[in-house]
Amino acid sequence: MTDPAPPVLGSLTWVPAADRPDLLGGSVAAALAALPGPAWVAPVDDALADTAAFTDAYGVPLEASANCVVVAARRAGQTTLAACVVLATTRADVNGLVRRHLGARKASFAPQDVAVAESGMAYGGITPIGLPDGWPVLVDAAVAAADLVVVGSGTRGAKLALPGSALAGLAAAEVVEGLGLPVQEASPPAPTLPAERAPDDRDVGWGERPDERDADRRYLEDRPPHWGSD
Repeated sequence: MTDPAPPVLGSLTWVPAADRPDLLGGSVAAALAALPGPAWVAPVDDALADTAAFTDAYGVPLEASANCVVVAARRAGQTTLAACVVLATTRADVNGLVRRHLGARKASFAPQDVAVAESGMAYGGITPIGLPDGWPVLVDAAVAAADLVVVGSGTRGAKLALPGSALAGLAAAEVVEGLGLPVQEASPPAPTLPAERAPDDRDVGWGERPDERDADRRYLEDRPPHWGSD
């Protein structure tokens, strides 16, 4: 069977992932044979591995990129690690849907050192392919439906491109609707308005009159009757 043509995605040159195991994490390279679909790899500058820098540098749209985040779920004193895969235009609903789905009392992003040590992959390159046995892999439905999606390779020096259906077909994967929430853009700060002055804090207030031109005028108007007149 003829291998499908490599994708045209951004400015990167994609080759079959099996041809460049040197660009992959060890467990990722070992898991390729069981991957239910084709995969391609492209080298990148490891300083540009983070999603925002990667998309800017190589012209890969955010909509075609997916993030794999490691989550620590805690229940009854036990901690379980899981992976969540969402489009880069969204964020994983970790303490809502993920926590409930895993039946955990509390869920949060795993600390960086824990994510690296337990996955065996480089931070910024963690991918759902080749994760340790027993890890739940939650794949957002939008990722599963993507014709092509870019994920990490297990290293910071390369990216993988593959159909979303291949990620959804991983043995440990479960497709979850609504796993990724839209990223809310920060609203611009409201303009600061000058504080409204209180009615008694006007320029014309206690003891003053707007038409007071003569320094003696108030004295003459307000003098008591028993003072008499001049």
